[in-house]
Amino acid sequence: MFLETRYFSNDVVHYVLMMQYPETATKSFSEKYRNMQWSYNKIHFEVWKKGQTGYPIVDAAMKKLNRTGYMHNRLRMVVSQFLTKNLFIDWTWGEEYFRQYLIDYDNASNVYGWQWSASTGTDEVPYFRMFNPIRQSERFDKQGYFIKTQLKIFNDVSRKYIHDPTKYKDKLQEIYHIEIGKDYPQIIVNYKNSRDYVMDKFKQF
Repeated sequence: MFLETRYFSNDVVHYVLMMQYPETATKSFSEKYRNMQWSYNKIHFEVWKKGQTGYPIVDAAMKKLNRTGYMHNRLRMVVSQFLTKNLFIDWTWGEEYFRQYLIDYDNASNVYGWQWSASTGTDEVPYFRMFNPIRQSERFDKQGYFIKTQLKIFNDVSRKYIHDPTKYKDKLQEIYHIEIGKDYPQIIVNYKNSRDYVMDKFKQF
């Protein structure tokens, strides 16, 4: 939906919105969410930036961004939802990081794209619709080809184990001698627990 021009049909609308409401470059368009008590966990943010979350699709996407300055649109949605929903970190932090690294950065598209993911914008995704990074990985990188290009440790790993390595940590150690928590990070947050937490937060508004 949100950043690459060829996917994005609302560019003009977003440019107009940015001109009419310049404060939304750093504040949520939905005023009711401007008082949201986001997490400002710098450790979690650093882990996300470095691609060490324990979720391979997120980590692979971030490593590609850091290395090349580019990320596919689907992956931009996955990593932005992970930051704002699973880690519950202020969308402005992610927007600023993309601003620094994207070679195709566009201010209006980036700002409102992040607000879409954070459910605080003009056409935001409903807060109860959260991307499960494991399901996204299984659906859009079924064979694990993209993950393997960025996370070499999984080069020889079967697709069965590549999308959710923490779940299959015993098999990974037994078959491939990959120790989760040492050779590759454990998940930084449990998806279900983090989802429940975010649901409770949004329901308060």
